[in-house]
Amino acid sequence: MMTLKKLNDGDHRTFSLIARAAFANPFSPEREALDRRIAAVEGDVGRDELFAMVAVRAKEALSKLGIPDLRHYGGEDRELLRHAYLFDVYHRYREEFDGFIRRQIAAGDVPCRSLFAREVLSDLTSVGFENAEALRYLAIFYQIRRAFYFIDGTLAGLCPSMQTLRRHLWDNIFTSDIRRYEKLLWNRMEDFSTLLLGETGTGKGAAAAAIGRSGFIPYNANKGCFAESFTRNFIHLNLSQYPETLIESELFGHRKGAFTGAIGDYAGAFSRCPPHGTIFLDEIGDLSLPVQTKLLQVLQDRVFYPVGSHEQQRFNGRVIAATNRPLETMRRDGRFRDDFYYRLCSDILVMPPLRQRLAEDPGELEAMVRVILLRMLGGQGEELVDFVCSTLVDSVGPIYHWPGNVRELEQAIRRILVTGHYQGEAGAITSFSDPHLLDAVDKGTLGAQQLLAGYCQMLYRRHGTIEAVARCTGLDRRTVKKHLG
Repeated sequence: MMTLKKLNDGDHRTFSLIARAAFANPFSPEREALDRRIAAVEGDVGRDELFAMVAVRAKEALSKLGIPDLRHYGGEDRELLRHAYLFDVYHRYREEFDGFIRRQIAAGDVPCRSLFAREVLSDLTSVGFENAEALRYLAIFYQIRRAFYFIDGTLAGLCPSMQTLRRHLWDNIFTSDIRRYEKLLWNRMEDFSTLLLGETGTGKGAAAAAIGRSGFIPYNANKGCFAESFTRNFIHLNLSQYPETLIESELFGHRKGAFTGAIGDYAGAFSRCPPHGTIFLDEIGDLSLPVQTKLLQVLQDRVFYPVGSHEQQRFNGRVIAATNRPLETMRRDGRFRDDFYYRLCSDILVMPPLRQRLAEDPGELEAMVRVILLRMLGGQGEELVDFVCSTLVDSVGPIYHWPGNVRELEQAIRRILVTGHYQGEAGAITSFSDPHLLDAVDKGTLGAQQLLAGYCQMLYRRHGTIEAVARCTGLDRRTVKKHLG
């Protein structure tokens, strides 16, 4: 019988920290604290630099043991080494995964061959992972890299609410315990629907895409590629653009002759969605009660019928829904079914409006402008950031309400690049009680129109009528209405 090796106390402590870091949400304060302990660093260190330092530390700790065969260790020592080795292999191939993601984006819906995947599998099986385990962990590595790529790359922002959103998105994909996820839930997440709430233009589509493109996709060793392209795995359907007579066809498909104009069979979104895919139902609040009822059946029973057909089809994907409408009011008024709502809300994410983000951190504007410019100009445009930011402040002031949120900011940047200025919407001024407004008053940076509009809005919230605001200010009703927007 083989004598099992044991880790010494120092190695045990090191690998315990590495294991905790490996399973921590990378956007969480907990992960940063663990990384700093492992790397033994203090002071100002960038996140990516800190990740790299921890990866080197894990590699050094494993190198001290030679090439550790997991079968030579038992109990907790084996588990710690498993986690540390998975962490090491993941970081060893991080750049290859990122390059592969970019190639797959360029290739579109046809799965690319992943030449480095065989090396990853070999590295895992050589230290004692079973073939099935190695295949699953390869797919999870790929999933983790995609989640980080899309959450970090498409949902920019430094303010607390955006940091919270990124943490929440990560948990939505991997749950709050990735150990539980990789043991029990990696192939069951289709049962967990998500509801995205927030104003128009806050980025609900970007959040949905980050989740939908980061689902688990198995690796096909025979073909040398992953089973699907993540670009095909995410289906976005804006429900508000379809008339009531066509919405069921877009969702469930139809058979030839099912209605006037149905000249052939049509595969709806639920038919097109692959087994590991995600359907994003945007503007879910626009659905009629009959369509809500049919979607409820899909979520409950996982089956549906194309229009004009009695042939049952099965749906195996995940559903994300979004709306900017007040669902609580709609449920109370009977316009949105309670049972449908409860089928959608396994998780609820609320997108922060831009005015909240700017109130939390005034530096958020510069960060957003930089990201939008670089994306808009293909990685160029850094030299335009100061110009755009100063033009925005000069044009709409520091207390502009941004009613169109990030979408409006994107168009404002385009307009500044074309015309050199941005006017904004009349009356879109933040609450007069807002600390940033009061600070602007104190500093003397407000224009007369901005000050008057803010004062009118504060009075309207206090008294509730245009007449009362007119009496307080001495303005006529028409002028008050203009300042209230």
